[in-house]
Amino acid sequence: MQRNLYYAAIAFFGMINGLFNQVALVFALLHVQVLAPALLFGNVSLTLLFSSLMVSTATIIIGGIPAALYERFIGAKDDSTKASLWIWLAGTALLALPAVGNFLKTGL
Repeated sequence: MQRNLYYAAIAFFGMINGLFNQVALVFALLHVQVLAPALLFGNVSLTLLFSSLMVSTATIIIGGIPAALYERFIGAKDDSTKASLWIWLAGTALLALPAVGNFLKTGL
């Protein structure tokens, strides 16, 4: 599989988790409303979209931690190896599991 396909799949799982994971989304929404109410002019829809983006980004970052540890362990110096990309993809897929049911129920 080409690198671009790995990155697209990782971004897809991050997007699914950010849009359809209701627990993480509500958690992020409440914290954004409390910590930065004037950041998005008090607009709830903008705050919800920003919270979704935060959850998506956090999914991709947290899913990449095991891959980074693997690369550190094997001593990779250059680009990511195929094994580390698979680990990253698997990590984001596991984090997106709670949101997959809502995604499939929506019928996109």
